[in-house]
Amino acid sequence: MQNKGLIRIFAILLALVCVYQLTFTYVAKKVEKDAREYAQGDKMKELVYLDSVSGTTVYNFLGLKHYTYKDVKALEMNLGLDLKGGMNVTLEVSVADLIKSLSNYSTDTTFNAALARATKMQRNSQDDFVTLFGKAFEDIDPNAQLAAIFSTWELKDKVKTTSTNSEVMQVIRTETNAAIDNAFQIIRSRIDRFGVAQPNIQKLQTPGRILVELPGIDNPERVRKLLQGTANLEFWETYDNRNNEISPVLMQINEVIKEVQSLDEDKEAATTEEATTATAAADTASNSLLNEMESSADTAAVDQMADFKKQYPLFSVLQPATTPDGQVYPGPIAGTAHFKDTAAVDAYLNMPQVKAVIPRSMKFMWTSKPIDEGGNYFRLIAIKVTGRDGRAPLDGGVIVDARQDYEQFGSRPEVSMTMDSEGAKTWARLTKDNVGKSIAIVLDGYVRSYPTVNGEITGGRSSITGLESVEEAKDLANILKSGRMPAPAHIIQEEIVGPSLGQEAINSGLWSFVIAFALVLVYMLFFYSKKAGLAANFALIANLFFIIGVLASIGAVLTLPGIAGIVLTIGMSVDANVLIYERIQEEIKSGKGLKLAITDGYKNAYSAIIDGQVTTLLTGIVLYLFGSGPIKGFATTLIIGIFTSLFSAIFLTRLTFERQLSKGKNITFTSKMTDHWLRDAKIKFLEKRKIAYVISGALIVISLLSIFTRGFNYGIDFKGGRTYVVRFDEDVKVAEVGKALAGVYGEAPEVKTFGGNNQVKITTEYKIDELSTEVDEEVDELMLKGLQQGGFIGNDVTMAKFDSDFRMSSQKVGRCDDRHRLLIVDHLPLHLTSFPQLAVWFGCDHRIGARYYHHSWILLIIAWIPAIFA
Repeated sequence: MQNKGLIRIFAILLALVCVYQLTFTYVAKKVEKDAREYAQGDKMKELVYLDSVSGTTVYNFLGLKHYTYKDVKALEMNLGLDLKGGMNVTLEVSVADLIKSLSNYSTDTTFNAALARATKMQRNSQDDFVTLFGKAFEDIDPNAQLAAIFSTWELKDKVKTTSTNSEVMQVIRTETNAAIDNAFQIIRSRIDRFGVAQPNIQKLQTPGRILVELPGIDNPERVRKLLQGTANLEFWETYDNRNNEISPVLMQINEVIKEVQSLDEDKEAATTEEATTATAAADTASNSLLNEMESSADTAAVDQMADFKKQYPLFSVLQPATTPDGQVYPGPIAGTAHFKDTAAVDAYLNMPQVKAVIPRSMKFMWTSKPIDEGGNYFRLIAIKVTGRDGRAPLDGGVIVDARQDYEQFGSRPEVSMTMDSEGAKTWARLTKDNVGKSIAIVLDGYVRSYPTVNGEITGGRSSITGLESVEEAKDLANILKSGRMPAPAHIIQEEIVGPSLGQEAINSGLWSFVIAFALVLVYMLFFYSKKAGLAANFALIANLFFIIGVLASIGAVLTLPGIAGIVLTIGMSVDANVLIYERIQEEIKSGKGLKLAITDGYKNAYSAIIDGQVTTLLTGIVLYLFGSGPIKGFATTLIIGIFTSLFSAIFLTRLTFERQLSKGKNITFTSKMTDHWLRDAKIKFLEKRKIAYVISGALIVISLLSIFTRGFNYGIDFKGGRTYVVRFDEDVKVAEVGKALAGVYGEAPEVKTFGGNNQVKITTEYKIDELSTEVDEEVDELMLKGLQQGGFIGNDVTMAKFDSDFRMSSQKVGRCDDRHRLLIVDHLPLHLTSFPQLAVWFGCDHRIGARYYHHSWILLIIAWIPAIFA
């Protein structure tokens, strides 16, 4: 064997590197163990201990370099969310909203129709949204010019009135790509400031999609708000009731609505769809009050309310801003409405007839916080539009710093902001021109506060008050400091794994791995005798050590599929040894000496070994490039395992045999019990080919009939939905759980036993087309309500307790979200095992192939059975 010294040096260096990298994991776990012993179960005490030692030296490497706990924690082996617990989120930046923003929210009918059509086309197309928008625009009106829509102030240097549609499309593509890159950096900045240990943030292949993995998260709702907030901060001037600027407009609006409703009742003129919608919304909004009056049998009151609603339709859902004595309330408040009535008010204000009487410089926005303790009533603020472009005179782009602080006279949290020089000048002018009036501070379309200006404010400082908690203030400061999102980012896929389920995954994965590893070691000793079997087992143990060490060295994340990849590697890694040993036995049978037989056995087995491993490597690379999350974790482990397996099986075993031969030791490659096993097998495969044709053909026909008649039963990854793993205190029946949830969701979700009889997996498609945070919270609350009504969970269980004690994990996948992913990507791992065997069949004679194929599948079965039962 040539270059034995070089191979020894490489093996020693690789082992030392692996040991060095794994020491960081050992030290980090030791510090955390000390913290648990110190805290005695007190989680807060444990966190304080770890925080106190974060900057303290805990590892001194040979006196050459000192590492703090923070350093070793960053260098330890990362565990995936399925092992550690946490939150996995796939975000999608809305390209449609980006295009709308670039057009300055154009009202062009062709433009908006093209956006709507592109949104529908995207569900069943591989093309990106910009391409689909261009096709839709061209199909709707081939003569329409994009330049007329996109020659805005923002794009004035890039889009001319004479620009062709293709030139404008190129500008749109460039701008959207830049905006998506900006959104990625903003999200990364927010997560970095959030303080999560070892987060993973990466772009996915689909344009506009971003994967965020946050280990150890215990407040998913807070994360959702942090990731989806656009941070669109604006400062607006307002109208004032003291100058009688708002009430006349509201009265005019009321008269228009009354007239439209009168025409509708008389059926003398056709009304617009918007008016009908608004009227229906208003009827619904006031039904509760009418029902209360009818229940009290107060007919006069009912008649009076009906007459009031007819005379004052707007004020039946919007209470005017008046003091108890009937005086108009000073300030920018247009009125107050119950949260159930805000939709009716919005419908009225969006009627075309109403828009015609509202001054172009006036628009209305709701407050973000309710004004009562019950959280029912919100105020409508009258905003003054002073710019020709309809934009706010000052926005969040001028914010250079934002931090959580406390109000000057009190302990309520607030966010203090500092502006740049240009922003400070504009802010000073804005406050100077509005002394005695209010400035509305608007965030993401809702008024956060509207303080009254007492005098000119210089220095570019301002603050946002009315925040409920320090965490809310910190998150808002984080968002503002990170910058404004160019477009809303929606969570289209989400997975939450509780820490207890993560620990169970570690335990089950570890046990399956240990059992599989032990069975393979025993099998190799049994079949290939003590000496050859020990050499193969030594290579297997070294291979395992190298895989884990390399994973730690490159900062890869070990996931549950990654452990599956290691288990698969265990079965595959001895394939090379099996093939080499069978070759060596054939050489010995032909009369060659032991040393020459070993040399020729290795030499003749190389081609088949490399062919088999290269095909598997190519598949692993495809999985890594096109997969994400668990698939990528599996591919990473598989690729590393292929290289370490080749090195261990070929070179380390060869070094072992060379050393034994140099000492004159005899090496046997089979035991007495297995010496003649399948040695003289005479299976006439080609003679039986017609039988195989018939069987294979029948199976193919049956499979095709099943596909076309029954079709596929798509899982949540392909049809979309929300899945929850819920564990109860006692055993439950899935039919009863489904029946209880059908009452709140309108239809029974899919309920299956998952693990023990007290744990179920619940899958529902309720409102899956709506991916907002509000809908997520609604689905969670309905689940808790249904389980409580069914008696599975106590009525005293809050949402927070349900999340921590009962919900083990959850997953959300938007409809059609993963349909563009190739089905083969998820199923390739199942077929990886066939490549090496096929390579051997084509690369060597049938006798060795039969014995190798037999051993290979036995080893794979031994490796996978413990994983299946775990």
